[in-house]
Amino acid sequence: MDSFDGINEFVTVAESLGFSAAAKQLGCSTSHVSRQVTRLEERLGVALLARSTRMVNLTEAGQAYYQQCKELVIGLQQANEQLTTQQTQLIGTLRVSAAGAFSENYVAPALVQFAKQHPNLTVEINFNTSMVNFIEDGFDFAIRYGRLSDSGLVARKLADRPMAAAASQSYIDNYGVPNHPEQLKQHNCIIANKDVWFFEKDGKQLDGVKVQGRWKSNNVHAVLHACEEGFGVAYLPKSSFNDAITSGRLVPVLESYWGSGNNSWIVYQNRHFLPLRARMAIDFLLDHFAKWQE
Repeated sequence: MDSFDGINEFVTVAESLGFSAAAKQLGCSTSHVSRQVTRLEERLGVALLARSTRMVNLTEAGQAYYQQCKELVIGLQQANEQLTTQQTQLIGTLRVSAAGAFSENYVAPALVQFAKQHPNLTVEINFNTSMVNFIEDGFDFAIRYGRLSDSGLVARKLADRPMAAAASQSYIDNYGVPNHPEQLKQHNCIIANKDVWFFEKDGKQLDGVKVQGRWKSNNVHAVLHACEEGFGVAYLPKSSFNDAITSGRLVPVLESYWGSGNNSWIVYQNRHFLPLRARMAIDFLLDHFAKWQE
């Protein structure tokens, strides 16, 4: 069985590209990680890592060995979890980075239900739009919206977020109803994050419409309040308007042109790095939102 010694350390170094980062993930000393990997290389008779003073890279043999070993490590984790999940009492702190009204109104309440199932677990949610360093900042995963850059992170779709446009009755009485997205160029528009809005017709995306207006904010609640006060037309994920439209505070406009929008995602560094509490929370959220609709 000693032939398996060092494999977990090697996989962690390969994924974090450093002995110190790997040691932090594994909760041990850097010297222990280095020693285990060195012994593994000696048993195999091949160099798996190309070491320098600044970074660690995989050799060609190391890359091939890593592709095989990472599946073994994940498979072992899954086998262990399958046996222990039912009787596991989650402990420690689950740290989540989130952003936006969707996270505030839907993700946070879902995590409250998850926390109620695990009374020994502490949950911290940091509402911040900036990108996080999962190792240095200590977050288990993040909730993000929109197109994601290819950062090497794992992203799993949480929910589809189709768009909707709305305005107050007072604005419509004063300025009329736009009948086509191009007419928004002559209207006051409340800008959330971008001043180019994309609509669709018969499943095909139309050219973007550059809009302008007197109110800009990256906070959904501020946009909704301005919209209800008659500052113009707002274009947001449909769920943002649910209460305002249902109550009659806002009126839907351009319904036949609403776009399919973007998605909300769960983003994390790598399954191998995730503690059990994070993996179970992610699975809980994916199941919770599996049939969710705007």
